[in-house]
Amino acid sequence: MGRSIVAIVGSPNVGKSTLFNRIVGERKAIVDDQAGVTRDRLYGKATWLTKEFTLIDTGGVEIKNAAFQTQIRAQVEIAIEEADLIIYVTDGRLGVTPDDRVVCKMLFKSSKPVILCVNKIDNYEMMDNVTEFYSLGIGDPIAISTAHGIGIGDLLDKVVENLPEKVEEEFDEDTIAFSIIGRPNVGKSSLTNAILGQDRVIVSNIEGTTRDSIDTRFTRDEQNYVVIDTAGLKKRGKIYESVDKYAALRALAAIDRSQVVLLVIDANEGITQQDKHVVGYAMDESKAIVIVVNKWDLVEHTQNAMTEFTKKIRSEFKFLDYAPVVYISAKDKSRIQTIFPEIQAAFSAYNYRVGTSVLNDIMMDAQIVNPTPVFNGGRLKIYFASQVAICPPTFVLSVNDPEYMHFSYQRYLENRLRDSFDFTGTPIKIICRAR
Repeated sequence: MGRSIVAIVGSPNVGKSTLFNRIVGERKAIVDDQAGVTRDRLYGKATWLTKEFTLIDTGGVEIKNAAFQTQIRAQVEIAIEEADLIIYVTDGRLGVTPDDRVVCKMLFKSSKPVILCVNKIDNYEMMDNVTEFYSLGIGDPIAISTAHGIGIGDLLDKVVENLPEKVEEEFDEDTIAFSIIGRPNVGKSSLTNAILGQDRVIVSNIEGTTRDSIDTRFTRDEQNYVVIDTAGLKKRGKIYESVDKYAALRALAAIDRSQVVLLVIDANEGITQQDKHVVGYAMDESKAIVIVVNKWDLVEHTQNAMTEFTKKIRSEFKFLDYAPVVYISAKDKSRIQTIFPEIQAAFSAYNYRVGTSVLNDIMMDAQIVNPTPVFNGGRLKIYFASQVAICPPTFVLSVNDPEYMHFSYQRYLENRLRDSFDFTGTPIKIICRAR
């Protein structure tokens, strides 16, 4: 099953980010009493009654021309465009405001299911404040208090009740599904066209998990592939292109359904913070990753140009040292062939299984060469290791106390596994469980 997308929308300072943190279960959004703190969308995975969905937090929309309002409004419109369901948050203390009516007009145009919740209803005496919000005409309001956690369960019950079921296309075992992600104007569409060897992407009849998903099957060197792409924004206007962080939201569904992710970087502009933002979701989803440096034809080709650029990549993406780097020019269709061996290697590593006896020998040798350190008042003892999953390779260590595992030692064990097996392109998960 694919994950649906739920967007939290509302005016500034009504408690959207606090609600986001309540649902996601961590303090991921910045919460501040100052209006307009949330300027960029944040996203996180949420689960309620065994149903998973992606939650999007957005900046507040208001009528007056406050700082960043143009960008915030564009982000909210994009979130609404992409969402399968919208949670509209209002302030029960202020009542219905002109800003609420403006945002409601945006919601009416979207034709998306909307759940109206009235926040800051901290006690029963305040319930009379809820009645006023029926005038917005977007359904029965749900009274909540994000500060105290009141009504959150009722809200989530209604969310999962109204979420559409998404059926994910099952790919054959011999088919590699990969997606192409990156910030705007790095050449994602050009790369897709170069890979397919045609001037435009032909939309197949394969249904995706979202209305904007495009799956294109092709075969190269007797290997079957599916490239998962997302269509352009339906609404027009240059404002969308100026909001560079929309790229991550556009890529959510494509990343979820792919096994290998190609992160495209513009060689001419270099590595930006937005590149890290875009690839962050692929890392959060533990997908295999290949870094593709596009527009290499625009770079002055000194003797060590590739080596130096790769060093910059390793420096900027410290936790992506397992991802291979390839250099191409999608426009000229040069070096495109270098991508496919890396995709295949990453896919193979992503699905690799290690024998239990071999795995335990490696863990034992690792402890002999580098004994576990004293941490949190004790020393870790690893009794047994087993691989419990692939995609990505996931290892469970039976230990005396998981609290004794220092992150640096876990990193050391991961490196020992990578030294012993070819895990190029794939992340590795190591989980400690008490015996």
